[in-house]
Amino acid sequence: MKLTVIGSGPGGYVAALKAARLGAQVTVIEDSEVGGTCLNVGCIPTKSLIASIEVLRKARRLDEYGIDLKGEIHPNLAGMMERKDKVVATNVRGIRALFKSWGITLVEGRGMLRGPSAVEVRKKDSPTELIETDKIIIATGSRPALLPMFPPDGQRILSSDHAIAMKSVPASMIIIGAGIIGCEFACIFRELGTEITMVEMMPGAISTEDTEISSMLERELKKKKIRLITGVRVDSSEVGNNVVNVSLSNGVQLTAEKLLVSIGRSLNTENIGLEALDIRRGPRGEIQVNNRMETNVDGIYAVGDVIGGPLLAHVASMEGIVAAFNACGLDKRMDYSVIPAGIFTSPEIGSVGLREQQAAEKGINVKIGRFQFRMLGKAHAMGELTGMVKILADAATRKVLGVHIIGAHASELVHEGALAMQAGLTVETVAEMIHSHPTLSECIMECAADVNNEAIHALKPNA
Repeated sequence: MKLTVIGSGPGGYVAALKAARLGAQVTVIEDSEVGGTCLNVGCIPTKSLIASIEVLRKARRLDEYGIDLKGEIHPNLAGMMERKDKVVATNVRGIRALFKSWGITLVEGRGMLRGPSAVEVRKKDSPTELIETDKIIIATGSRPALLPMFPPDGQRILSSDHAIAMKSVPASMIIIGAGIIGCEFACIFRELGTEITMVEMMPGAISTEDTEISSMLERELKKKKIRLITGVRVDSSEVGNNVVNVSLSNGVQLTAEKLLVSIGRSLNTENIGLEALDIRRGPRGEIQVNNRMETNVDGIYAVGDVIGGPLLAHVASMEGIVAAFNACGLDKRMDYSVIPAGIFTSPEIGSVGLREQQAAEKGINVKIGRFQFRMLGKAHAMGELTGMVKILADAATRKVLGVHIIGAHASELVHEGALAMQAGLTVETVAEMIHSHPTLSECIMECAADVNNEAIHALKPNA
């Protein structure tokens, strides 16, 4: 069976590797670089920069750990960017090596559907190629969403793609959007010394998270002297002499050296031949699929950001695996019921399952446990006291419905909650599992116990 995958991001390249393992003859078409947005201008480069920022943050606190260092510590943005580029390049080579190992053909160019079993590749420096195939997986991803009134020029007005390649640290920056990407960049550049002002239409930062967690993040942003203006729109901007002037809907005028537009993602569904095949799309242009990742056209599948679901790399990868199984004649269904997510702000956020406000909206009766990092010996040993865990359990069945964490390594810790949900465990089961000491994971155990007011290291109520 011949399979052609259009796009090699975390949805496309994982689909290709799975299909090759299942015996398919696989061709991948990519018009940029393997790894897609996530590897080249998204997840990996930003986390590389965040890793450098975390080292810088620790270095500035060396005296707290009993370490003396003479002289001042200065960030080297050029060095951080060089390290980031090396990390990306290493991972790109890794994917290319995997393709070669599994006999996957990589064709570099832009893929265009020419029928249910044909893809045209428009190459940069050679003639157009037509690839005949049995099955097709569309995995063309997304790009930074832009506002017509703020066209990015890479100098004063930036997209997230520009922000990960900056040559110097700006003195000041306005960030439009206090979602995940905006807040991550705010933490990066604030640690580098940039004066940050964030503007958000919603009532708070990262409004997709549990409100208690979002509120705690806002307090931490305030401690970092990051200015957050919520509940307003940005009406206009004007590039002046070495500055950007911004007018808000409440009449406030802002001025900064740079303006970063961080309002989400646009789906790459244009100009890939969907219309000619009458592939069904939704109101945002998203390709509509069923739980087998099948489109309405037989033999054509779609995965990742282009289907408009959770825009998360790990979700795209699982969708790619599901599509590969089905394209190869096997039966597999996508399950979206348990999707953990990490937000790499400072402090980190990890979440899975229901938020408290969602439970209220759905009329679900829950019991809630909370546990603070500062009650853990390991948190004190690490010098990471800021943080908490919040667990929602079904009041009747006691099963874990949601886990929300803010603090050091939250993006890693949350997977214990995801596993509990996937396995249908009760909070009593989680609380009774012996956790290694001293570890941060003890906070999950204690929080699960707190659902029943039985956390060992919690103060007595009203004491």
